[in-house]
Amino acid sequence: MAVPKRKVSKARRDKRRSNVWKLELPGMTKCPKCGEYNLAHRVCKSCGTYDGKEVVSVSEKSKKD
Repeated sequence: MAVPKRKVSKARRDKRRSNVWKLELPGMTKCPKCGEYNLAHRVCKSCGTYDGKEVVSVSEKSKKD
């Protein structure tokens, strides 16, 4: 059975558990068509385009204009 050779110090344990290495905010980009901010590599929720092409048709009621 595997047993640790030495006690893991509190500093080493806490460094491993810290959130320093995690990103604070997801990568947000502006939509080239409508200018709304959205997550990178995803379809724009306001206009329904991705990579310059309309992928999803968005009805006028769901738009927040």
